Amino acid sequence: MEQWQSVCRKDDLVKNTGVCALVAGQQVAIFYSERNDALYAVGNYDPIGGANVISRGMIGSLGEEVVVASPLYKQHFNLTTGQCLEDPEMALSTYPVRCIDGDVQLSMNDV
Repeated sequence: MEQWQSVCRKDDLVKNTGVCALVAGQQVAIFYSERNDALYAVGNYDPIGGANVISRGMIGSLGEEVVVASPLYKQHFNLTTGQCLEDPEMALSTYPVRCIDGDVQLSMNDV
């Protein structure tokens, strides 16, 4: 059975920016995209820059892909797949996220 943990309220999220939450000992960057009214959850660790900074990145789009640009070296990571567009060998972890009654929740089965 899938278990979900509330990490914040959707009202706590600033549109088109990220926040970091500590979930089961893992830093998770949570983004709310106003463009497509969607939530995304990815690992906060930038595998190229070697620091927990992804939640500070800017989100946008490249073509049809919703991406976050790392604040360190500006690589773009697809928020759905975690894949780095400039270096396909690099990727962020991705996590199922949902909003129930205004609560942003992460699946604990995947953290």
